Order: sequence, then C-alpha cells, then structure tokens
Amino acid sequence: MPVWEWALDIVGLCLLLALLYGIALIVRRRLLARHGGTFELSYRARTEHPGRGWLLGIGRYSGQSLEWFRIFSLSPRPKRVWARDLLDYAGRRAPAGAEEMSLYDGHVVAACHYDHEPLEIAMSEASLTGFQSWLESGPPGTDWNRR
Repeated sequence: MPVWEWALDIVGLCLLLALLYGIALIVRRRLLARHGGTFELSYRARTEHPGRGWLLGIGRYSGQSLEWFRIFSLSPRPKRVWARDLLDYAGRRAPAGAEEMSLYDGHVVAACHYDHEPLEIAMSEASLTGFQSWLESGPPGTDWNRR
C-alpha cells in the first residue's frame, strides 16, 4: 500500500473522529437540557490576569444548586456545583478589554461570593434575571443567614 493511501486513511479517520466528537457534544447538550433550566454560563477559573481565565460552559439549576458543565467536555457530571444558600449576588458589570473576546456575545459579568470567596460568572441579561430570581426564591425558612 503506497504512503499516500496510508495518509488518506489517517486523514479520513481523523475526520470521522472529529465528526463523532461533534455528534457526542450535541447529544450531551440535549441530555443536559432535557429537564429544562439550562443556559449559557461562563465561569472565571483564574483571576491572576485581568480579563483572562474564562471558561465557556452551560449552567443548570438542579434543586438547591447551580451546576456548571464545560462546553467542550463529554462528561455527564458537572465540573462545578454551587449551593444556593452559600451563593450571594454582589453586582454586575459589562465585560472589559479581553473579556469581550473571551465571553459569549451579549453576556454580562455577575460578581458573586460563594462561601465568602469571590466568584465571577457571565451570562445573558435574561439569564441574569432568572439567576437573581432563583437566588431570592429559596424554600421558606432557608434564608435566615442571608444579607
């Protein structure tokens, strides 16, 4: 078998794997969204450099917690989980500088505190309104320590 046929087989295999990966991402997203409550949510994992450290993902409300899934991962489990009673909303701001290129178009940055540690997440205006409502609408009797 000539070398060029081997090269074509390898290229064809790589294209097939890329196609299967894309299909798996679509199926995973559909499975995550089947119960509703999902939205585009970016999470700032590193804060050393201004405007950097953002990871794109999907957020999902699950009872008393907000789950965050990486957008290009095939894992069915959330990468981060934030409990509603430990999460405090501090304010919002528009993306600045390099953040505009790192985040989805039209998203705003929500400054929060999780268990007294700073946390920045980014979402659309409509999702931010839903997020604020979700935070405020905890079950009766669970907001005694809220500010």
